[in-house]
Amino acid sequence: MDIATLYTYFLECGEVTTDSRHCPEGSLFVALKGATFNGNAFAVQALKQGCKYAVIDEAEYADPNNPRLLLVDDCLKTLQALANYHRRKLGTRMIGVTGTNGKTTTKELIAAVLMEKYKVLYTQGNFNNHIGVPLTLLKLTKEHGLAVIEMGANHPGEIKTLVQIAEPDCGIITNVGKAHLEGFGSLEGVIRTKGELYDFLRLKSEGVVFLQNENPYLNGIVGELKTVRYGQTPGLYVSGRVVSCKPFLAYEWTAEGKTYQVQTHLIGSYNLDNALAATAIGRYFGIDCGQICHALSTYEPHNNRSQLTVTADNRLIVDAYNANPTSMMAALENFKLIEAPHKMVILGDMKELGTGSKEEHQKIVNFLRTCSFERIVLVGSEFASTDSSFECYPDTLVLTEMLRKEKPKDWLILIKGSNSMKLSALQDIL
Repeated sequence: MDIATLYTYFLECGEVTTDSRHCPEGSLFVALKGATFNGNAFAVQALKQGCKYAVIDEAEYADPNNPRLLLVDDCLKTLQALANYHRRKLGTRMIGVTGTNGKTTTKELIAAVLMEKYKVLYTQGNFNNHIGVPLTLLKLTKEHGLAVIEMGANHPGEIKTLVQIAEPDCGIITNVGKAHLEGFGSLEGVIRTKGELYDFLRLKSEGVVFLQNENPYLNGIVGELKTVRYGQTPGLYVSGRVVSCKPFLAYEWTAEGKTYQVQTHLIGSYNLDNALAATAIGRYFGIDCGQICHALSTYEPHNNRSQLTVTADNRLIVDAYNANPTSMMAALENFKLIEAPHKMVILGDMKELGTGSKEEHQKIVNFLRTCSFERIVLVGSEFASTDSSFECYPDTLVLTEMLRKEKPKDWLILIKGSNSMKLSALQDIL
């Protein structure tokens, strides 16, 4: 079945699902496959549970007596092609967002600013991969004035795949750093892969890049692309500086000779670039400066990303959704600057660092030795393998049992680690 024909079925449905446990009435089910499941086996069940049509790619599940089963060659490729076809049909202006650190926060801030004027579609949760991006695009409607699409990657070529599906009109790489080195092989591999967004924009006659002006890696690969620059250098399209961070970021930004003050709910001076990126994009798309300030001052982070949680006993800075050497150092540097009578850090292993993992964890330990934190707690086998005399626990469960017996009180606590370490669960006992 060709995409144009399948698109007519999609228009009848207007909503796509790949989960047979979630079948909204009248939706289109696409049977994806994974290491432990085959969506084709659940296609008929999806129809019974409310789906109007089901797309399958294995002939043994087809039924000539059931025209609601739509056979294609490859369900995943069809999902991606359908999303691209829909995106082209609507022609919505598209902003692609990628980067090693800060891409989710930046995406959220961009969306918050743009929603002051437009109806905006933007990536929800972690729908930033080869399945999530097409599912997001298929939610586009004629009412959306702009779309902000987050693109993640842990292997070379993944951003290239995503930009070919979404076809962004402009884009931003927040930064590049040491993350997913197990897949990328090196920092150079990270730069090349993130740079695939720039490579695509070079093919567009009016492609625009929003560029962090002081980033040497990004300046090294942007070439002759049209840039809208933001950063801390005076005279840029948007320039800014940190005013305070106690613990929430307050900053000022300047454009066309006028300066504006913003008090955010963001923890960490490293969020300055994220806020300035959203400011620059807002200006570029015609958002009033006062509206930009309003959006950024009222946005509150969630999903355990630089999130301040106040419990009955302590104050927690929870940044446990992801971790890599770059973001870990940034979090620790910022935590050093925050004034509090008693400060504790709880750090979990940084995953997917490949052969350099032990070295990167040792660098963190070496940095911790230079800090004056009253208590330092490490969690995981990677930290356990370092040359360290700090408290160390094999996993979050063992740490949890200890904390239940010896619960800290009146501390400011930074919780940082890869999501798989499940450190966010500590919020319930601290």
